[in-house]
Amino acid sequence: MFALITNREHCKLPTVTEYGALRSFTVCTELRFPNHKSQKGWTLSFCRGYKEGDEGLASSHCSRTCSTQGSSAAPSIMTVSYTLEVANARFAGFTKLLFRWKGSIYKLLYKEFLVFCFLYSFFSVIYRCVLSEGQQELFERAARHCNKFAKLIPMSFVLGFYITQAFQRWWGQYTSFPLPDNLMMVVSGNVHGADERGRLLRRTLMRYANLSSVLILRSISTRVHKRFPTMQHIVEAGFMTEEELRTLDHLYSDFNKYWMPLTWFANLASKAREEGRVKDDMALKLLMDELNNYRAKCSMLFHYDWISIPMVYTQVVTLAVYSFFAFCLIGRQFVKPERADEHKVHVDLYVPVFTLLEFFFYAGWLKVGELIINPFGEDDDDFETNQLIDRNIQVSMLAVDDMHQSLPPLEKDKYWTEKSFSLPFGPAKPVFMGSTYDMRAIDDDLEDSTPIPMLPVSVWPPTPKKQKKSQRLCCCTKKAKSKNKTDTKDTETMDIMPAKPCGCEQQRYEESVERPHCVVTLGEADKEQQTDYTNKSVA
Repeated sequence: MFALITNREHCKLPTVTEYGALRSFTVCTELRFPNHKSQKGWTLSFCRGYKEGDEGLASSHCSRTCSTQGSSAAPSIMTVSYTLEVANARFAGFTKLLFRWKGSIYKLLYKEFLVFCFLYSFFSVIYRCVLSEGQQELFERAARHCNKFAKLIPMSFVLGFYITQAFQRWWGQYTSFPLPDNLMMVVSGNVHGADERGRLLRRTLMRYANLSSVLILRSISTRVHKRFPTMQHIVEAGFMTEEELRTLDHLYSDFNKYWMPLTWFANLASKAREEGRVKDDMALKLLMDELNNYRAKCSMLFHYDWISIPMVYTQVVTLAVYSFFAFCLIGRQFVKPERADEHKVHVDLYVPVFTLLEFFFYAGWLKVGELIINPFGEDDDDFETNQLIDRNIQVSMLAVDDMHQSLPPLEKDKYWTEKSFSLPFGPAKPVFMGSTYDMRAIDDDLEDSTPIPMLPVSVWPPTPKKQKKSQRLCCCTKKAKSKNKTDTKDTETMDIMPAKPCGCEQQRYEESVERPHCVVTLGEADKEQQTDYTNKSVA
């Protein structure tokens, strides 16, 4: 399993060191890859533990390390990282990054920049030295026309939106990279057995998971495909056996088969449950959930490679940038001013400084989009897929095999008897307790502040009561007649008294006087509420 990161051409005499122990020992192999440009070189170290009696297996492991034909490619160049150099904000912190070549915009853009400078100089020489006066006048008109209408191209909008979408896609592809960390923790904790069968189950499960990621990365990454050009190279690297390769080839499918090892994983996990290696169904469900998450990331990488940003938008952005600077080759020439008053501000230069800066910014922006549109290539800032493959297989096998049920002895920690302690080697700084935790009021604020009186609040009714069915409200209006004949005024009164459900207009409360009256009927619950409210008002 360690041969996949081995280079035969550089692996000549690996350093083997044995650390004696009572019942086990560890063989550490160090591969040194010389670098002819620097004295540091490139070193890869990994260790493997063996039990007592496995000395032959250990020696054969050391011999296989240098004899495996898994890969003949040189070690991958690391992605350019400058995080440490900008860890602290200081004066001109980003300035020193401008003088780096690897992964820089100069390395991406210098060819296009030289072509633009050559074409600009060519048109400038033609205008100044070859054309006649009449031809120069026509050239000047064409230059002013190109400069006027080239500004109508929305360069900032088109490029800005395109780079935003490309950057979101770039980061989404990195977060979709299948890492086996969660899966290997679940396998190590739920597939039990310290015997050879249990060890074989755990290692095979993780090998299937890593095989699936290798198959999908081989389909989308040029680095991985160059490392494993055929399926036989994957077999020789130790990701799959000859029998598994025959089984994979026997299963016919018109589509990518990266998902098949994950199906083997699911079947093997179910078999481990039948054998009692997985204790209960909840543990099996946890295994399947993590397997599905792992499979979803592999599938997402495949779909990112399949469905790209629409080509028409990429063409629009490219045409916008190239056409803009094609017009600038003529429109930004230093020609004679059109009006006489412009001679005072006209400057004739041979080098268009600001036009070159504009080309550097806009064309560089387009190059950034070209760089991040597919991060699985061989550019300086592309993803280190080979290194991620090496890391995944190493840590997954270490977690499910060497570290399975391997615990250091339990001991009381250094602060066992102390209730409160502070760790050494740390600066004594005040602990943040909140922005208003220790706030002190100013005297002026105390004088201006006046206490706010608390008003009593009464809630009526105090308790909800069951409302009884009330009688309806019946209101009747008629003209009133006065007993005194000399009094011709009409009088208006309001009576609130019980009334019958119907026939309100036929009731007569005073025989001699007909007057407008209103009859309001209240139920028992309404009378109680009215009495409570009246008592509270009087109080």
